[in-house]
Amino acid sequence: MKWKLFANLAETAGTKEVEVDAGPGDTFRDAFDQLLETHPELREEVLDEDGELREHIRVLRNERNPFVNHDGYDTVLGEGDTLALFPPVSGGSLRPCHPVVW
Repeated sequence: MKWKLFANLAETAGTKEVEVDAGPGDTFRDAFDQLLETHPELREEVLDEDGELREHIRVLRNERNPFVNHDGYDTVLGEGDTLALFPPVSGGSLRPCHPVVW
């Protein structure tokens, strides 16, 4: 199973994708633990001092948050699942892109 890493998390790990041994029938926790075992340098960025996922970090399983309407870390993985890890997203401009006509 592959993890896709984005922005500074990919930079920290030195790669945008990480293959882990978790597969169908394993849990999200199994895949997450394997990611952090493979790339321990990510721990400080994604886990708080209590070992919990930092509030601003987003994880996705098949483009959905496994902690919303699913079983969180106990979510069972299926064949072909995709996993992703995102830092906070920010940017853009407060200025309108086009002139505002009143």
